Amino acid sequence: MSNIIRLLPDSVANQIAAGEVVQRPASAVKELMENAVDAGASKIRLVVKDAGRTLLQVIDNGCGMTADDAQLSFVRHATSKIGNAEDLFRIQTKGFRGEALASIAAVAQVEMKTKRREDELGTRIVIEGSEIQEVHADPCQDGTQFLVKNLFFNIPARRNFLKSDNVEFKHILEEFERVALPHPSIQFELNHNGNEVFNLPSQNLRQRIVALFGKTYNERLVPIEENTEIVAIKGFLLKPEFTRKTRGEQYFFVNDRFIRSPYLHHALQKAYEGLIPKENFPGYFVFLSVPTNSIDVNIHPTKTEIKFEDERSIYAILHSAARRAIGFHNISPSIDFNTETAIDLPLPDKDRIPQAPVIRVDPNYNPFDSEKKNTAYPTEYKHQKKQAAQNWESIYETLKEEPRKQEQLFEEGSDVNQKRVTVQLQGKYILCPVKSGFWLIDQHRAHSRILFERFIVSLAQHTGMSQQMLFPTMVELTPGDFALVRDLDEDLRHLGFELSDMGGNSIAVNGVPAEAGDIHPGTLIEKMLEDLKHSGNAAGKEKSERIARSLAESLAIKTGKTLMTEEMNRLVDELFACESPYVSPSGKPVIVTFTAEELEKRFA
Repeated sequence: MSNIIRLLPDSVANQIAAGEVVQRPASAVKELMENAVDAGASKIRLVVKDAGRTLLQVIDNGCGMTADDAQLSFVRHATSKIGNAEDLFRIQTKGFRGEALASIAAVAQVEMKTKRREDELGTRIVIEGSEIQEVHADPCQDGTQFLVKNLFFNIPARRNFLKSDNVEFKHILEEFERVALPHPSIQFELNHNGNEVFNLPSQNLRQRIVALFGKTYNERLVPIEENTEIVAIKGFLLKPEFTRKTRGEQYFFVNDRFIRSPYLHHALQKAYEGLIPKENFPGYFVFLSVPTNSIDVNIHPTKTEIKFEDERSIYAILHSAARRAIGFHNISPSIDFNTETAIDLPLPDKDRIPQAPVIRVDPNYNPFDSEKKNTAYPTEYKHQKKQAAQNWESIYETLKEEPRKQEQLFEEGSDVNQKRVTVQLQGKYILCPVKSGFWLIDQHRAHSRILFERFIVSLAQHTGMSQQMLFPTMVELTPGDFALVRDLDEDLRHLGFELSDMGGNSIAVNGVPAEAGDIHPGTLIEKMLEDLKHSGNAAGKEKSERIARSLAESLAIKTGKTLMTEEMNRLVDELFACESPYVSPSGKPVIVTFTAEELEKRFA
């Protein structure tokens, strides 16, 4: 029997291994930018075309490489960053596995130019599908230029798997931010399809955050800082009033490496207890510095998970530092025990001479004499008292009707389709009597269901009604949000939005859905974008449903709004005209039924 096990060709093995490292254009951006940082660059420029499908280029002014090192860098497991196993616990650089360049070269057409400052000529290498096409000397500039063309040209299935350009560019922006944030001293540039997206000079951390996420973040940031032998903490927290019901900007960096840590996130979430609603999430930009021998970064292919040696201590220190930062900046409520029980008296006028109070007594006052006027009251009170006495009958007009209403409420044989009596409870529920008992309807969820199904029809039939604005509203977005809005442009138009591109990641809102009312367009769009960003990837019908759900929940009647009887009746009628009246768009119950038998048991 012949042997069946054989070695795979290098090209096939490289393509298989590349799937772990390069999943989409953003993966290549991450690896190339991190290599530029490791090379000691002070300026890094990223050029993107067609969201990375056609072109990715990273240009840096780092240390460069020799001709031999340049060729060896494309060999799998060849690296200058570690030499033995012990070095894994002393890692100071972003990369260390020696897989990035080999993986990118396996699935793309790659051209690299590199030159050291002390060399007269640099080296140019062209590789296609792991095969070196040419190598020769080149009079290039100091540093390294890495050009990636036609990503996944030899893996059509992977290329077809890519999302739209706007979605892929959003992922590139995320990786760009994760590299630019921990290195504010480095100048970064980002160019997409010939348009400058970012031009970040060397600056401090606060300036870098504001430059990436918008000017409004300057007033939202609260500094956090703590230095111990175990960990050094610095960065910024977002003020509680700017927290959201969706996961916003949440960035953890350990030794300038972006990580995800639900455990450390819980420490910050707990620090905000009592300051934000339970359903809200805090925002933060937290940078941790720990000894390299106390962490293990080699536990995940993307290197976004880290194993800490003393995680509990870091948790406690982080939580304590966050609480102190919040308290120091007077964000958390404080109690002044010296003035809590004191009476707040107005300060007297300096120029006014105090006078002793005058006591007035009517010697002729007889409480049993109804014909005599009481002169003990000032003139203005007499008038009010007389007026109230004249209109006393109006006070009881509504009370006369109450017994009749109560009789109708549980009238025998009443049905929802007949003339009904609806009652609002606690500004949240609508009580609607029926033959078998009564319904308790959540007004917000009911309206959400109505609007959701209305928006779904508008998206399918392109019949959304638009309410034109008297003056267009300017909304400034982050580059990632701007790319997402462009991706949603068609769906937004079908819902009734009319948007104009004003350049510089800004849009003008000229029209909003007819159901928007007085809600600020910027708030509406921001809420919708946050819901979409943090609900996972979606496409087609699923994406449209998420847009409709977010918009419906934002525009639905809020808890606490008082409704007239006609409004409640209309809401009930429209609810039962829906396909799924009993469940809200988010899957929560809309109607709770209380039967007559349940009521009888309560009074038994």
